[in-house]
Amino acid sequence: MRIQESGEMYLETILRLSQKSGHVRAIDVGEEMGYSKPSVSRAMSLLKQGGYIVINKDGGIVLTDAGRTIAEKIYARHTLLANFLTSIGVDEETAAEDACKMEHSISDTSFEAIKKLTEKNNIL
Repeated sequence: MRIQESGEMYLETILRLSQKSGHVRAIDVGEEMGYSKPSVSRAMSLLKQGGYIVINKDGGIVLTDAGRTIAEKIYARHTLLANFLTSIGVDEETAAEDACKMEHSISDTSFEAIKKLTEKNNIL
């Protein structure tokens, strides 16, 4: 089952927040993403049903192996694409916004080609 773009964004946010503080709650995700409590609650329920997260008794959200794999893939794509765009002259804000859009739709083939190009030419 392919996870939707919004699910990928939630997983990436959970990963980044867990790297910052180690403990992530739904309220933290909502604040980070600017989403309402009901929207975040619905998303967490879907991600839990899909086996991408576990919600502890204290309300802490933890990525499962499947969730972590997706989150790390999306975060790596975002980072490389944003850095690539800034290296070719795009301002940081635009690069971050564009990378966020691209990270969900770029094919593995195209992403790997950009990655190889940046490595080969020491662009980043």
